[in-house]
Amino acid sequence: MALENVSVVFKLYCLTVMTLVAATYTVTLRYTRTISSDLYFSTTAVCLSEVIKLILSLGMLSKETGSPTRLKNTLVEHVLCSPRELLKLSVPSIVYAIQNNMAFLALSNLDAAVYQVTYQLKIPCTALCTVLMLNRSLGRLQWFSVFMLCGGVTLVQWKPAQSTKVQIEQNPFLGFVAIAIAVVCSGFAGVYFEKVLKSSDTSLWVRNIQMYISGIVVTLIGVCITDGENVLENGFFFGYTPMVCFVVLLASVGGLYTSVVVKYTDNIMKGFSAAAAIVLSTVASVFMFGLQITFSFASGALLVCVSIYLYGLPKTETLRLNREDADKQSKQRLITV
Repeated sequence: MALENVSVVFKLYCLTVMTLVAATYTVTLRYTRTISSDLYFSTTAVCLSEVIKLILSLGMLSKETGSPTRLKNTLVEHVLCSPRELLKLSVPSIVYAIQNNMAFLALSNLDAAVYQVTYQLKIPCTALCTVLMLNRSLGRLQWFSVFMLCGGVTLVQWKPAQSTKVQIEQNPFLGFVAIAIAVVCSGFAGVYFEKVLKSSDTSLWVRNIQMYISGIVVTLIGVCITDGENVLENGFFFGYTPMVCFVVLLASVGGLYTSVVVKYTDNIMKGFSAAAAIVLSTVASVFMFGLQITFSFASGALLVCVSIYLYGLPKTETLRLNREDADKQSKQRLITV
């Protein structure tokens, strides 16, 4: 899909918002899981974010259809009368629900900066799923950047940075396992959803609505299984503070905003955004959580940032280099003749 012709200012706006949302979400979620007194139920937060995403998607679809009648007809056709499509979109719903819950578990046991760096393993996981599920190929520089990223994450986890202001006991190993599960879920669900989108001309917002309806059902089941008794005793919104509500809002808006970023920016800008989010999370963690940065963490984070940038280069750069090589070969042939 070709990128829309928009101004540089708008692209910078998209880049800035995406970076701030990613960094702020990670830091605030970490804060609510380690500093707050009454710990809220993470399953209810995940469920509530799915509800907000559904409401926002309905609003966007309403704007796209242009009238209440068209909106009603679209919903009847693609939701009420399409149980097969709902079942198809329930797959990424389940996977995303697991991913979101793993994010809460990971940030309860790992610092925001460590999480932000390690979570970039979603790039090689997504690349592998893309190759296997969409039959695409990666360039040499892309594969090199993938291995560089894995090396950077290994350095970060080799001697993780420690936080001195955290009030709860942490299990770094459990946190890393949670990130690993979240990474696999992110890669698979993202590629699966892309495959579903490209298999038909159905609107993105319709697909989102189908997925979020399934997501609400799945996450409600998760609430009942995991925290059912506690929710009945203390209430669905137990432990909710303005900061927790802010986390839920960021989780909801961030997911939808990604589609806007994909439409109007490119891989290089997304790479810069991910690297900037790592830097911001690290700086915030130093001040908020007393993060003690080690040499291995700094080295690993730098490798991850460079690899993210390199991963976004190959498609355009390789084409340009191939054209230059072809021009040189044609000139050499002419000289030889």
